Amino acid sequence: MAAQTPASLSNRTTGSTCLHPLSQLLGIPLDQVNFVACQLFALSAAFWFRIYLHPGKASPEVRHALATILGIYFVVFCFGWYAVHLFVLVLMSYGVMVTTSASNIHRYSFFVAMGYLTICHISRIYIFHYGILTTDFSGPLMIVTQKITTLAFQIHDGLGRKAEDLSAEQHRLAVKVKPSLLEYLSYHLNFMSVIAGPCNNFKDYVAFIEGRHIHMKLLEVNWKQRGFHSLPEPSPTGAVIQKLCMTLLSLLLFLTLSKSFPVTFLLDDWFVHEANFLSRLWYLYVVMQAAKPKYYFAWTLADAVHNAAGFGFSGVDADGNFCWDLLSNLNIWKIETATSFKMYLENWNIQTSTWLKCVCYERVPWYPTVFTFVLSALWHGVYPGYYFTFLTGVPVTLAARAMRNNYRHHFLSSKARKVAYDVVTWAATQLAISYTAAPFVMLAVEPTISLYKSMFFFLHIASLLIILVLPIKPRQPQRQPQSTNSVKKKAD
Repeated sequence: MAAQTPASLSNRTTGSTCLHPLSQLLGIPLDQVNFVACQLFALSAAFWFRIYLHPGKASPEVRHALATILGIYFVVFCFGWYAVHLFVLVLMSYGVMVTTSASNIHRYSFFVAMGYLTICHISRIYIFHYGILTTDFSGPLMIVTQKITTLAFQIHDGLGRKAEDLSAEQHRLAVKVKPSLLEYLSYHLNFMSVIAGPCNNFKDYVAFIEGRHIHMKLLEVNWKQRGFHSLPEPSPTGAVIQKLCMTLLSLLLFLTLSKSFPVTFLLDDWFVHEANFLSRLWYLYVVMQAAKPKYYFAWTLADAVHNAAGFGFSGVDADGNFCWDLLSNLNIWKIETATSFKMYLENWNIQTSTWLKCVCYERVPWYPTVFTFVLSALWHGVYPGYYFTFLTGVPVTLAARAMRNNYRHHFLSSKARKVAYDVVTWAATQLAISYTAAPFVMLAVEPTISLYKSMFFFLHIASLLIILVLPIKPRQPQRQPQSTNSVKKKAD
């Protein structure tokens, strides 16, 4: 069965116990109460940081230092002595960065960060019986691992590769000077992202600390044509309020739906042995829908914290509105209306997808889809359910791509056909995602096999048949890297 938190241990934590009475009052595990409390405190600290430590009032060193100190406090409050793992990994990786040549920094940093993370994942399984009994300290480690490897690859691009060998995006994000210890600690341990992420690019973070972040994005827009004579100062308040409303709604949905439609329902005798196939599909979809609001809550709140500090401005949309979605981890509307596997994945855990693309998909010469799914599973942990999900995702993704490439163009001749196509592909996508992601929340082997047996492994079989029958168009070759001069001209 999927791992469950024993009631007698629900209030155990290695972090602070000062909120234990509140945990008992709400009936929510203490580690979760500590997490939410830290994020709400981080939200308040973010407003203070933006107003009283504005780049015009405080030096970058002061902003780096305060952001780091607050982040360290939050980690210790939530995880207690487990925070040592985070500090050890960051300091080890800094040692690798300063002692390794630019031509090898990405390899050694990747090996150290992913190796340490994997060791921690394995230890939690054997020590804590599927890692549910006490505080889960792997979340911050996973975020820091993304940042360590992202920065290492960007330093490698900036110092270990020729400019003409880089793509436009790699050239834009390349780091040409290794960061100082303070910058390194601030980037990895700052209070805005240390608990729940998301991963961001080092150059964007340093620009934010130094007060260049918003103007960098605004300079990409021709303001004179819009009637402006000087660069405006966008306020994040509206974006923060909107995201906090979505956070509250997600929390309410999670507290109600997760109790009404628990994952354990998929192992119920009625579901496994008596329900017909269509009923199983429907209940699978509903149960997986009920599991999503907790991710919406955590990721949207983390996004709001960054925006409240003034970080996350991405530019101006086609209507002239300011956008604060540079660090957004999901687009809920596009997720719920996705008509393809690709569209769904592109809008779910966006920053992790960006990281996978940066360190794996764009770098490996063979089978990039397969290697990317495997790395994603390894990064998430060593629970068997993760590997069922991501290895199932490989044939499903290839089959979906083959179907889309071979049939979509037949439905674009009229609006009615296009609508019909969108309705059918929406339903197929949502059911395929539910089927593929179910092991991710079940974790263990037995419930996963039980579920898939009750579903006759239908999507596995269908995907393999589609791959065998329909031609899969090869991945389009990447555009030739632009020269440094052409990139500069575009930026200007």
